[in-house]
Amino acid sequence: MKEGLAKRIGMSFFGVIVCAASVGVFKIAALGVDPFQSFMAGLDKLIPLDFGLLYIIVNALLLIFALVFDRHYIGIATFINLFLLGYITQFTYQFLQTIIVNPSIFVRLLCLAIGVVVICFGSAFYMTADLGVSTYDAVALIICNTWKKGMFQYVRIITDLVCVLLGAALFILAGGKFLEIPTIVGIGTILTAFFMGPLIEFFNVHVARPLLAK
Repeated sequence: MKEGLAKRIGMSFFGVIVCAASVGVFKIAALGVDPFQSFMAGLDKLIPLDFGLLYIIVNALLLIFALVFDRHYIGIATFINLFLLGYITQFTYQFLQTIIVNPSIFVRLLCLAIGVVVICFGSAFYMTADLGVSTYDAVALIICNTWKKGMFQYVRIITDLVCVLLGAALFILAGGKFLEIPTIVGIGTILTAFFMGPLIEFFNVHVARPLLAK
């Protein structure tokens, strides 16, 4: 039992680290990130705090929401995500900036493709470990399963849309140019919306679940 839990915790750590690193790759591509990170990118431009600290603050507020309305979605992995993801993303992005300077559109597209595959690979480990969800994921689950306000897939579309719109609005409010919005809400946002599900399931079936079963 303890060995199985240790493996799940290890998979959670690995999954969160890989996902966090992939967001740094998305930021280098500057072709759009997933909806929640779109919101965080807009907020990051507006508020003069390190991204890692800002990520913790926002997720702590979402954590309070989840603890008040349905705490059973909160687990070890939730806290791993809360405290590690922002700082690892920040480190990865800053490190890659020293290696990939003024990337061409080809390099940016390559980074985007790598980012999509890597975030799905990491998500498969994180989800298969089944030790809690991220605070953002918990919001849609609570609205759907606890408040009974709609089917999950539609509620998630709404929460994602709200994040994208807020991210773009905050970006403009912070002085960003309209033509620069695709760097946080662009083709990468669309790709994550349509391809993450199938790719995560592929890595679940062929990598994460077999590893957990060993």
